[in-house]
Amino acid sequence: MITVHIYYTGAQGSALRFAQEMTESGAVEKIRAEAGNLGYAYYPSLEDPETVLLVDSWQDQAAIDAHHQSPMMEVIAALREKYDLHMRVERLVADTAGLPEQDAAFVRE
Repeated sequence: MITVHIYYTGAQGSALRFAQEMTESGAVEKIRAEAGNLGYAYYPSLEDPETVLLVDSWQDQAAIDAHHQSPMMEVIAALREKYDLHMRVERLVADTAGLPEQDAAFVRE
């Protein structure tokens, strides 16, 4: 699994309006329905009201590549432009070994 964190930053609430339009327009549901998508969700920052985090998870690089070639990328790009957003990206690869025992003690289920 590959997870991508995209931090969208704008001005005067534009990042939040972008995420709302992505959700309300049905774009988020279409992306979630793409082959290999494991999760796609926006989270507003409590520390920076001008930033919204997208947590976007995919089965593998091939699924990401297919997404990047999909019509949804044109929709996303147009909305990024509309809201004049800037991005910072982090890419994370899943630790298939799972949660270490010494860390599990800190998890409340």
